[in-house]
Amino acid sequence: MGAVMGTFSSLQTKQRRPSKDKIEDELEMTMVCHRPEGLEQLEAQTNFTKRELQVLYRGFKNECPSGVVNEETFKQIYAQFFPHGDASMYAHYLFHAFDTTQTGSVKFEDFVTALSILLRGTVHEKLRWTFNLYDINKDGYINKEEMMDIVKAIYDMMGKYTYPVLREDTPRQHVDVFFQKMDKNKDGIVTLDEFLESCQEKSTVTLSSPSKNCRYTKQRRSYQYILRTYQVSG
Repeated sequence: MGAVMGTFSSLQTKQRRPSKDKIEDELEMTMVCHRPEGLEQLEAQTNFTKRELQVLYRGFKNECPSGVVNEETFKQIYAQFFPHGDASMYAHYLFHAFDTTQTGSVKFEDFVTALSILLRGTVHEKLRWTFNLYDINKDGYINKEEMMDIVKAIYDMMGKYTYPVLREDTPRQHVDVFFQKMDKNKDGIVTLDEFLESCQEKSTVTLSSPSKNCRYTKQRRSYQYILRTYQVSG
């Protein structure tokens, strides 16, 4: 995902005496501050230990005092992992996959739940999460328009380092291959059951990745970067 922990310290100014505006800002921050669920509950719901959750929360809170991350900040953070491309659209889709309650912000609970699945979940859990990411309008299936949007967003994110060099018809070719493998009954849509079945077949191509595992490798590295940053074993 890219590190959901942005660096907000640069936005803070050191003053001997807080200004009136700063006091008002801090008061407002206190009012909107989100407090996560108990660590014991999160430990039961995720694959992280209580100690790992404490370290992750300390880092999350340090970088995000309000306890939530909005989409614009999320995009700025994710863009750091793909400096040679435009990651904004893919980050948009990823943000909404993290924002499971569709509140317009990602809370600590959202962050660690998704991170737990993507790094330590079962194959079935990871595939369900990926299906939800690709199901842009959340209607329960993936159509060709949604897959085309995802593939284009991936290529935009990879930028000039996309290999092989992107041709105009390449995204459509990837979408066609995806549906040939996934759309079992040839009705023009891919259901969750079709997706799960196809992805677990040995002959299935890697989820319409532009270059073998490049998208998943880079995304996994970004998640692992978060864990290394906060000294949590991946």
